[in-house]
Amino acid sequence: NVSVLFLAVSLPRSHGKSFAHRSELKQAKRIVVKLGSAVVTRGDECGLALGRLASIVEQVAVLQNQGREMMIVTSGAVAFGKQRLRHEILLSQSVRQALHSGQNQLKDMSVPVLEARACAAAGQSGLMALYEAMFTQYSICTAQILVTNLDFHDEQKRRNLNSTLHELLRMNIVPIINTNDAVVPPPVPNSDLQGVNVISIKDNDSLAARLAVEMKVDLLIALSDVQGLYDSPPGTDDAKLIDIFYPGDQQSITFGTKSRVGIGGMEAKVKAALWALQGGTSVIIANGTDPKVTGHVITDIVEGKKVGTFFSEVKPAGPTVEQQTDMARHAGRTLASLLPEQRGEIICCLAELLTEKKEEILNANKKDMELAATLGRLSQPLINRLSLSTAKLNSLAIGLRQLAVSSRNSVARVLRRTRVANNLELEQITVPIGVLLVIFESRPDCLPQVSALAIASGNALLLKGGKEASNTNKILHQLTQEALSIHGVADAIQLVSTREEVEDLCRLDKMIDLIIPRGSSQLVRGIQKAAKGIPVLGHSEGICHVYIDSDASIDKAIDIIKDSKCDYPAACNAMETLLIHRDLLRTPMFDQIIDMLRTEEVKIHAGPRFASYLTFSPSEVKSLRTEYGDLECCIEVVDSMQDAVDHIHKYGSSHTDVIVTENEETAEQFLQQVDSACVFWNASSRFADGYRFGLGAEVGISTARIHARGPVGLEGLLTTKWVLRGEGHAVADFSEQGSMKYLHENIPVPQGSFN
Repeated sequence: NVSVLFLAVSLPRSHGKSFAHRSELKQAKRIVVKLGSAVVTRGDECGLALGRLASIVEQVAVLQNQGREMMIVTSGAVAFGKQRLRHEILLSQSVRQALHSGQNQLKDMSVPVLEARACAAAGQSGLMALYEAMFTQYSICTAQILVTNLDFHDEQKRRNLNSTLHELLRMNIVPIINTNDAVVPPPVPNSDLQGVNVISIKDNDSLAARLAVEMKVDLLIALSDVQGLYDSPPGTDDAKLIDIFYPGDQQSITFGTKSRVGIGGMEAKVKAALWALQGGTSVIIANGTDPKVTGHVITDIVEGKKVGTFFSEVKPAGPTVEQQTDMARHAGRTLASLLPEQRGEIICCLAELLTEKKEEILNANKKDMELAATLGRLSQPLINRLSLSTAKLNSLAIGLRQLAVSSRNSVARVLRRTRVANNLELEQITVPIGVLLVIFESRPDCLPQVSALAIASGNALLLKGGKEASNTNKILHQLTQEALSIHGVADAIQLVSTREEVEDLCRLDKMIDLIIPRGSSQLVRGIQKAAKGIPVLGHSEGICHVYIDSDASIDKAIDIIKDSKCDYPAACNAMETLLIHRDLLRTPMFDQIIDMLRTEEVKIHAGPRFASYLTFSPSEVKSLRTEYGDLECCIEVVDSMQDAVDHIHKYGSSHTDVIVTENEETAEQFLQQVDSACVFWNASSRFADGYRFGLGAEVGISTARIHARGPVGLEGLLTTKWVLRGEGHAVADFSEQGSMKYLHENIPVPQGSFN
């Protein structure tokens, strides 16, 4: 490695402090993007990676057009010149050989080793012309600046450079800066004319850092051919990408060899980054060559997404989310090894704490409610979900005790046993999934419910709650850890309180085994989109229907509609669309339904067919796929039970759908045909709930068609593994020439659980 030299004395901050958190990077006004040789150079080191460079230019242009001041420090002149000179030399050799040979056949031609300075001189103009052409597509002008170390050490030259760059930025021009490799002199002593200790401009890493401090840049993005900084050389066993790097952490990492091209290795990048950080510039080292992310790596960084290694001077008081996940997984394995009775004791302890610490919980919830009211950012349905009460806490405690009892017989059990052959037995047993990530908004009562299910099933758990419930979540998590501590597994459940974005958590595919979102359809859809490498269990919408058949009982219909819509309209299992058989229009039953909804202050929206029957109708619905989450619903008319089924399949979300009828044959057809997670006959849609189903609690309701479906309780958080017990058996013994035969006999499954 060519190390970047600087002394240990502190550099005075030239422009305030660097950003402390990734989320603040959105505020970056002036940005330097450093493109390493490996980023702009082709794999054969001769010529440029044009597609990669084009996508980088596009991102820089997007940010420039947002009003930011962008600068590029680029490599690539040597590679571009090498390609050009090789072509010229080969062309020259072929002409000379053709002139001196009586035959048209050419001998093998070899290209001499090309001197780097000559390549740089030949390639610089072409590189700049390429940048100019690419940026012109976005109506952006560029300007070239070539510098050497002397331009920073000579006071007048440095002032001139500073003035030129500021003038270019003022005119909305993107400066493209490079070391003047054609005439670059040897490094000069490591101090400038003022005696301030600075790094020497030996490579583009140090150039970018020096430039960033000189120009008071907010953010330096250094793109290389690795994902970021690792604690040991990338590719080695157990090498882990470092999310955030702090000054003083150098001793915790081992540097490997430098890049395949260029002269700066990772150690040089780190030293340059730390120097820039000390000067007040935030730094991120990231991969600019990965085809999966190249097209958005720069914009992702500026948006605050977890990309590459972020250099920060502010070290958080608690562990990182990666460390929390490791802690949870380790403690979760101990939790899984506890006896079911011990896990039940933890859950019962948590239930007791919810009752004993009721006042503390409600006081914390009051703070969250008051803050939400002051800010005014939450809709009324979310306010309702945020609120806790004594009744809710009592109901929670009852559900947890119920779960503690039922879990003793439903976890760690044998599903099947088979005698494969003599003295060779196979068992399929239930086991925990591993590490769960539950992301929820507004509903703090979700925390103890999900925690209890994780405890009962032996799963480690990461919880990410909305900031609107931060005070309530904090006290509930403390009580959960207090309960876990009675068997020494307090770390098995972690509350993510850092500024982690949901998308960043969804990228931890090597650490998290299942994501369970609890919240709005927008939240769930966002998680399903972001979690490309982790399974997601849940539903994006709760568009539940109640169909009133022509043979319905008026009393049952009124009660079911009222409960389904009005009991808790913010719930995902609340009715959103009321389907009414055509024969019921203009009947006393229909009038009573409308009167009841008006009395309950339910705002009615008319479906297209319902609106066509009315002279003066309510506002026509904009979409039949609307989840209101409030005292609103849509009414639509259908011709038959089959018509209702077709409507549900077209506009529903496969959550919960209800038929109200006294005709048993019609009801059974509806129950069989409707393809939803929950289908009810003469019962409110609000029964779609883990507690009401006797599961004790639920992590959510799943509308998926694999793994778990409907209210997901304890069973949905278990998977299976196969255990084979033999005595030296080998597959070869069961071949045609072997001495053994398969039996595949079922063996009775023992009752009860095991560990």
